[in-house]
Amino acid sequence: MQRTILFYLFFIIGMNPVFSQKSTEKDKPREEKQKEDKQKEGKLKEEKSKEEKPAISRVLDNDKQIVTKGEAVIKGQKVPYKVTVGSLPIWNDEGQEVAGVFFNYFERTDVSNQAKRPLVFSFNGGPGTASVWMMIGYTGPRILNVDDEGYPVQPYGMKDNAHSVLDVADVVYIDPVNTGFSRPANKDVPANKLFYGVTADIKYLADWIDTFLSRYNRWASPKYLIGESYGTARVSGLALELQKNHWIYLNGVVLVSPTDLGIERSGPVEAALRLPYFAATAWYHKALPADLQQKDLTAVLPEVEKFTIEEYIPAIAMGGTLSEAKRKEIITKIARYSGLSEKSVGQQNLDIPANFFWKELLRDKGFTVGRLDSRYRGIDNKDAGEGPDYNAELTSWLHSFTPAINIYLREELKYKTDLRYYMFGPVYPWDRSGNKTGDNLRDAMLQNPYLHVFVQSGYYDGACDYFNAKYNLWQMDAGGKLKDRMSWAGYRSGHMMYLRKPDIATSNEDLRKFIEKTLTKNGQAAKF
Repeated sequence: MQRTILFYLFFIIGMNPVFSQKSTEKDKPREEKQKEDKQKEGKLKEEKSKEEKPAISRVLDNDKQIVTKGEAVIKGQKVPYKVTVGSLPIWNDEGQEVAGVFFNYFERTDVSNQAKRPLVFSFNGGPGTASVWMMIGYTGPRILNVDDEGYPVQPYGMKDNAHSVLDVADVVYIDPVNTGFSRPANKDVPANKLFYGVTADIKYLADWIDTFLSRYNRWASPKYLIGESYGTARVSGLALELQKNHWIYLNGVVLVSPTDLGIERSGPVEAALRLPYFAATAWYHKALPADLQQKDLTAVLPEVEKFTIEEYIPAIAMGGTLSEAKRKEIITKIARYSGLSEKSVGQQNLDIPANFFWKELLRDKGFTVGRLDSRYRGIDNKDAGEGPDYNAELTSWLHSFTPAINIYLREELKYKTDLRYYMFGPVYPWDRSGNKTGDNLRDAMLQNPYLHVFVQSGYYDGACDYFNAKYNLWQMDAGGKLKDRMSWAGYRSGHMMYLRKPDIATSNEDLRKFIEKTLTKNGQAAKF
């Protein structure tokens, strides 16, 4: 009987996991037990780390911001700042969120009176591109690694910008919907109607700026807009929209490489206005006759501009009524100033398409020239053809900017997301109807004595050329009433003039002077 009881007792103890584990652990060597304890501890830490890791998502949080701090040395002066990175919502008329607009807000932190501190809203263009270009190429405190002429280099990444305007103004870089990290709120939002067009774009971005001013208490600050490329149409329209429907009055608007701003220039005018740009590009590539080539660029261009206005436009307008002798004279001069042959000019009936020029100028050398910056050379599969196979400058810029902005946002500024950063986003078809943005800007200036305009152009920009930018100003102010509040500057680069080392210094300094000049003195009334 006792043997039977003992057998059952040992059987129960052996089958019980608690007793069994204790017995086993007690018998294990100390080193093996310590090893197992460390493994358990490691697993616990790993699980805890997973819990603490920020949630990564491919859905934009429409109202989320994070803040980091930095310090820049600008013109030899230390400038402490903070960066707010994130998004603010766009609401429809029913108060529903329809999109999140991503932004980067750089704010100097050692300022005693924010009411006197200028605030700049910065936009790029496309339409369909993010504010990346001017943020990490031009005015921000950190810029991308490129060589002195703006070409990609490795390692990719960022460096300090000693020329940033952050010493004199805070800057907000804004990505319109479906650019950068900005997105519609959901697939049911009628994005084409609400966002993708000249008028819609201006309307919702004005609403967003209004929200930003309230959220960050910047209503008292002197306000500026800067736009590049299509962004110039955007900020020109915003100047009037903000003024009329939000009662927000600006001190300045800066147009970097402006579009036509909806100002009519078809026919002979459109054709002839390209010639000064052709001349600048030919001069850069040493394709002009020796007597012109030995002169400085700024000495050559006034001669070409004079010919364009006084002879070229009338000659194209006369068409077939132009005498043979006069036609031959005009062809000779166009060829002289453009670097093209007289034969090719004559074959085009004096009207040289830009696309043909980009292909033809260096055709005999086996190169094309860039559209947005004609300093860049490309190589096509065939030398024959009426235009380049691709934009040599744009592929170069995407090469350098894309890794840099992802490094900056995700690693330096700590914005964690699995969203793809749209360098160019899906915003087409774009409704261009009703583009009167040049007139909008003029009307805003007529109604606001504080408002000044500054235009920056690259001589080698063939998409938004410098002479057309001048023409914009002439037509916006046909009566000459605004000329004291309008100014223009040219640079020896292309569309993004700031990528060339000498020009990032001069262009930022020109911006700095414009901002300082347009700040009003205490008590200075806004009146004519």
